[in-house]
Parts: sequence; C-alpha cells; structure tokens
Amino acid sequence: MSVDPIRHLEVFDPYAFGERRVDVIGAGALGSKVVLSLAKLGITNIHVWDFDKVEEHNIANQAFGIKDIGKPKVKALQELVKRDTGTVINIHEERVDGKQPLGEIVICLPDSMEARKAIWMGAAKFKPSVKVWIEARMGTDNGRIYAIDPLDLGQINQYEKTFYGDDEAEVSACGATISVGPTADIMCGMVVWQVIRFWGFQTGKAGGDAKESEIVIGFRPCMFLTRDLGVLVVPKAAVDAPVAARKTAAKKRKIA
Repeated sequence: MSVDPIRHLEVFDPYAFGERRVDVIGAGALGSKVVLSLAKLGITNIHVWDFDKVEEHNIANQAFGIKDIGKPKVKALQELVKRDTGTVINIHEERVDGKQPLGEIVICLPDSMEARKAIWMGAAKFKPSVKVWIEARMGTDNGRIYAIDPLDLGQINQYEKTFYGDDEAEVSACGATISVGPTADIMCGMVVWQVIRFWGFQTGKAGGDAKESEIVIGFRPCMFLTRDLGVLVVPKAAVDAPVAARKTAAKKRKIA
C-alpha cells in the first residue's frame, strides 16, 4: 500500500512528478522530518545521505524513536518511511563531500557550514543536472531557507556571500549544538514547500507565486522575511540581524 495523494493533488501531483530524483543530505533534525514529509507527498525516488547513528539525544528533535537508538540514521529512516508510507527510500551511509553525483533536486541539510560549502562547490554549482539547490540553516528560534538555481550567476554571487564559519553556530551551555524540535517541525514544512513551489514553476502551475531565493523566519519575536537574491525586498539590516547576533554570541563564548 502506498500514499493516497488525493488531499493534496491540486497543490502537488506526484504522478506528474514521476521518478525525478530528490537527494536529501543529512538525516538529522531537519533531514529526517523532510524525508518523511516528501514521502507523504508521494515522492518515491528519494536518496538520503548520512554517516551517523541514532543517539539518545536525537530522539527529542528528530523523527526517530527510542527503538532506533544505535542504528545507522539512514537505515532507521528507511524503516520508518516504509512503515508509514510504503515507500522504500534509497540510502547511502556515507559522508557527502561533493564528489557524488546528485539528482535534479538537492536538499542540503548537513551539520556544518563547511560541509555545505564543499557539497555546493563540488556537486551543485554550475551543474546542469541539478535544477534547484535547497539549503536550510536552523537556529534555536530562527532559520533561513535558500532555493538557488545553480546556473544563475546573480543568485550564486549573492548566495555565496551568506556563508559563515562553523565557529558562529549556536551552542548550548554543555557545548552541544542547539536544536529545538518545534523549530525543526516548522522549518521542515518550509523546506518541503520549496520543492512544491519549484515544481509549480517548472510546470507553469505556480498560481501567481513569486520566486524568493531566501526566506528568513524567526519565532521570538515572530517574523517572516523574503527576498530574491540580488533584488532586495526587505531592509538589509533586518536580513543581516541574525548574522550579527551569531557573531556577537561567538565572541562572548570565546571570551568566556
């Protein structure tokens, strides 16, 4: 038995989407939930990449359950998705370094900025086979989502200016990277919507939608900003505020 898409067929038609390949890099807080959501849309040709195993602290913010502890994340996710949707995803228990060939839609969700840069440079940038590069960055109560055309010079130039060092990532008092389940839930929906929107533009069924290359969301206070990279539609100070906050927090940690 497979997923019946009748409730969302007017928004996304998996039959028309067919066997187009979607690669999800990283099966953590965002990746594990994104893969399950894609499968529930009716997408079947999903490739998932992760080299890590499920640990106890992953249960609070990822799609896995207690019974999955100790399993490779990709294997646990394959079992979960098959049980809940009937779809058998393709799994790769390895680290992606930019040398692996990827599909038309690449969703990049690894746990470091250095990994994002390497995969972008090696496997997506200027690659005609990759039609859209979707990348998300999640903080405690905020996040950013990018949907980039790997052949668009304007988008590429502006997108690469958003990279930062891994020393600016948020960490908790115990030294672990902060990751909050409800933030991941909302970010997951936003990431999957970029796949839906991409397909709408591809098929001419965008329904008056506007292309935004960058989406910035926050929850304390609640805010939602968008811009087409290269064409600013929100105040630059507002877009840069989360970056400045990360840098300030990083400096405080170093002083402490």
